Amino acid sequence: MKILVIGGGGREHALVWKLRSSPLVEQLYCVPGNAGISQEAVCRPGDILSPSAMAALAEEVDADFTVVGPEAPLVAGIVDEFHARNLAILGPTRAAAQLEGSKVFAKQFLRDHGIPTAEFAVLESPEDVAANIDRFGFPVVLKADGLAAGKGVLILREAAEARAAAEQMLAGKVVGEAGHRAVLERFLPGEEVSFIVLSDGERYYALPPTQDHKAVYDDDQGPNTGGMGAYCNYAILSDEQRSEILARIVEPTLEAMRRQGCPYQGFLYFGLMMTGDGPHVLEFNVRLGDPETQPLLFRLDSDLLPLLEGAARGRLPDSAPDGAMAWLPGPTVCVVMASAGYPGSYATGKEIFGIDQAESLGAKVFHAGTKFADGRLVTAGGRVLGVTATGEDLPTTIDNAYAAVARVRFEGMHYRRDIGVKGLRRISAAFPEQGRSS
Repeated sequence: MKILVIGGGGREHALVWKLRSSPLVEQLYCVPGNAGISQEAVCRPGDILSPSAMAALAEEVDADFTVVGPEAPLVAGIVDEFHARNLAILGPTRAAAQLEGSKVFAKQFLRDHGIPTAEFAVLESPEDVAANIDRFGFPVVLKADGLAAGKGVLILREAAEARAAAEQMLAGKVVGEAGHRAVLERFLPGEEVSFIVLSDGERYYALPPTQDHKAVYDDDQGPNTGGMGAYCNYAILSDEQRSEILARIVEPTLEAMRRQGCPYQGFLYFGLMMTGDGPHVLEFNVRLGDPETQPLLFRLDSDLLPLLEGAARGRLPDSAPDGAMAWLPGPTVCVVMASAGYPGSYATGKEIFGIDQAESLGAKVFHAGTKFADGRLVTAGGRVLGVTATGEDLPTTIDNAYAAVARVRFEGMHYRRDIGVKGLRRISAAFPEQGRSS
């Protein structure tokens, strides 16, 4: 089969890498790709935000199946365009993609269907700000309504700061048009978990839980980013917590989408806060997470393509929530190596060294913001690489990941040194004499 992957980040490199191992794949294409992807697939230029241009490209390369990585093409309606041309593609329709495309839609959906989430108010004007800014106490969370590349969420500590931030967001001064409407919601204390399912519109497979690290600095300090690393470990959730998530959140969400005439096909990401009152939905993503995809696909011990095709064609086998997905026994860890200054302004064009040495240790280095310039591999984005490793248990896996990170270098590189440490604390609390788990 000829497969087209849309996107050019670390998530898409992981998808290409995993798909390349399928015996069903004859040829892989990717648009626009990056330096790492270009070594495993044929990269083509193109406007991924134009559904018609992407459909035309799929027809040009005679793709049998298309996989969409990022959210923006899905929100723009790429799946609807492909369906209109009878082209096979995995992902939600434009209507279903509103779960991520509009925070207002998502929050109202959760409220209307009784799915646990924080109390909220919709802000559309300075008058809305004045009427609601003190409503939930402090700290309080402010979220841009539209897509903001992971930078549209602010945690605000006091009234004057919150009022100024909300007014600036509505005026387009924070994340542009994405913030012309906003959601103000009660702050929920707890620990965040990423929970992802693959759905065919009726049935679903649940992936192992992962935990992202959004803040740029260790100990969750500094501004939020698109993600500075993630780890995949079953011990993130107990069996009881997992069952509660499926029963109270996943299944009601998928059922409600069917009732609304928008059966959900593709990956659906539930950003959860595990509170003292159980799991609450912080956000939806209508695709695989980034960087969660890297440790998930590095751990997946199944052929990915039949699973994606089955979801797209509405034919996932009717089985247990884990379905036909097999997983390696050990946990996985991905450490993101970023450019100095990210998520603010940063320089590019810095030469990258040491990837072969890192991979000689058994790690996989997924490219995000990279390109070739005059035959040299150089940085081309804020998040540059995702160094991903596994091991027999979480402590060993973390050690393996950072041993590989130590082999890579580029000027100004920055990375968190505590990816997975929350998992170690959880293990130590549960097994004080053991401290090891997968």
